[in-house]
Amino acid sequence: MIKLSIVVPVYNMAADGKLEYCLDSLVNQTLAPGSFEIIAVDDCSTDNSLEILRSYQDRYPDRFIAIASDRNRHQGGAKNIGLAGAKGEWIGFIDADDWVVPDYYERLIGKAEETGADMVGCDYNLTHEHSFKVGEIVHNNNFEQTGVMDKERYRKLLIETGSLVVKVYKRELILGDYVPGTKDKVDIFPEDIFYEDNAVSNTWMTRAKHFEYIREPLYFYYQHDSSTVHSISKKNLEDRMVAGRMIVSEAKENGYYEDYLPEIEFQYTVLFYVNTLFSAMPKRYKIKGCYNFCKALGKEMKETFPNFQNNRYYLEKIHPEERKLIGFQMKSHLFFYIYYRLLWFYRDLRSSLSGRN
Repeated sequence: MIKLSIVVPVYNMAADGKLEYCLDSLVNQTLAPGSFEIIAVDDCSTDNSLEILRSYQDRYPDRFIAIASDRNRHQGGAKNIGLAGAKGEWIGFIDADDWVVPDYYERLIGKAEETGADMVGCDYNLTHEHSFKVGEIVHNNNFEQTGVMDKERYRKLLIETGSLVVKVYKRELILGDYVPGTKDKVDIFPEDIFYEDNAVSNTWMTRAKHFEYIREPLYFYYQHDSSTVHSISKKNLEDRMVAGRMIVSEAKENGYYEDYLPEIEFQYTVLFYVNTLFSAMPKRYKIKGCYNFCKALGKEMKETFPNFQNNRYYLEKIHPEERKLIGFQMKSHLFFYIYYRLLWFYRDLRSSLSGRN
């Protein structure tokens, strides 16, 4: 019986030993041989990532499956392909440039079996080197969210969901009663966009009946310049907006929009609007058509949630300076745009002058 399926989307990860470091941490997990499978999906890489995956399949045929996507579908599409064949009672995901401690999955599933949980998470490290040295620790969740779920725990989990990859899930939370292998891919994640996790993970959170959390950094999140979170482009920003819209549509389609409206509104505000606005505005990113892009962004924010500035999470968690700038844009985009650019011109000038002294 397969206890765990680990889905690994892969795109151009061959350089600097990133992919091998990830995969070595997976094939050497302390779970019993034959009890887990690693499903690595190459998303039409242009380097030799697929060859590396096939070499692992040759070396570890009892636990490793390499699949080549027929076209580039982004991480969401690669995950859909991997999930279609997943046989595990539990599902885990990992980014192909990250890695985990040897007993990572044994610890998480063990916690689930001990407590009756159907979803378990832990903390992670931010690191710039390939090692198991503990770096900057990020607390991915908190104990106030744990236990048998009720409305208050769901609210806390929706406001601070933590990273999707730093958890394991009972398969029915994600796949329902889907029978593995009956399709080439399933329709779980949105394809062809970044931020696919943000778009759909709320639904899994609200399906969970019992969540548990290990307050230890067992997952290593590798920091490098080509990471999605470090990339700012028009496509990247537009994908945030698509994912933000999907947060709302998912909540409505799955029947939890009204129950958790303040939480959904805040999630949308942060992903769709706040993070996008303050990523687009700095001149160093050179977003084409920035003025009109940000104007349309503010207009859609106002139309979707007219009273978002009164949201209690917004008032608690958004920095006062950002709230002031957002208030300017809600009143006059032209004034906001000029004020913001003058503000950063002054800050850059002051920094330049202080650097000469």
